[in-house]
Amino acid sequence: MIGIGSDHGGYGLKLEVIKHLKERGFDVKDYGCDSEASCDYPIYGKAVAEAVANGECELGILICGTGIGMSMTANKVKGVRAALCSDCFSARATKEHNNANVLCMGARTIGPGLALMIVDEFVDTPFSNDERHIRRISMIE
Repeated sequence: MIGIGSDHGGYGLKLEVIKHLKERGFDVKDYGCDSEASCDYPIYGKAVAEAVANGECELGILICGTGIGMSMTANKVKGVRAALCSDCFSARATKEHNNANVLCMGARTIGPGLALMIVDEFVDTPFSNDERHIRRISMIE
């Protein structure tokens, strides 16, 4: 299960990501928001991060205008390793090296085509399980 959330600035891109993931066969749970009306991103960022931390969702995706607020919010939740990505290399590397479990993106900083490629890299890339990466993740936590 992939949990997804956005604020008003990320709402349109969130809908595209949900459609894309479902077409690929993933189960997706939408934690809101539900329109482009102004709202507070921490509500949705925290909801998705907590779902990942408690095991309800394997991965999370959070989208706001820049992705910055969502990443700051998600990283406050113990057990969450959220990464703000705006390119495919970073999405792949953060899964391989950091075992990131929440992807954050900015709907106002990247286009939908690139966003879907970033999502694919993130969900398709496994953690390397290299000892050095395990050690570093333990140091973070």
